[in-house]
Amino acid sequence: MLSPAQVAENYFLESRHQLLEIAAYLDRYDAAVARTGASNGALTASERKLDLIRKALALVAEERPQRERTVALLELFASV
Repeated sequence: MLSPAQVAENYFLESRHQLLEIAAYLDRYDAAVARTGASNGALTASERKLDLIRKALALVAEERPQRERTVALLELFASV
């Protein structure tokens, strides 16, 4: 069993990498919207997926979640 400090140390670089990938995904999406313009107001399938990612980020960022973050994410993505 790892201590909190060991968990933070052992998984920091991998977690940082994954967050950078998510940030790049969001930046690419924003750039595409800037190039092509905003939608007509109705959410497209792509926009619904992006909305799910944003909701997932909010769940992950909760400091004291009511349930395990992994379970909450699985339930969120199961609704797709």
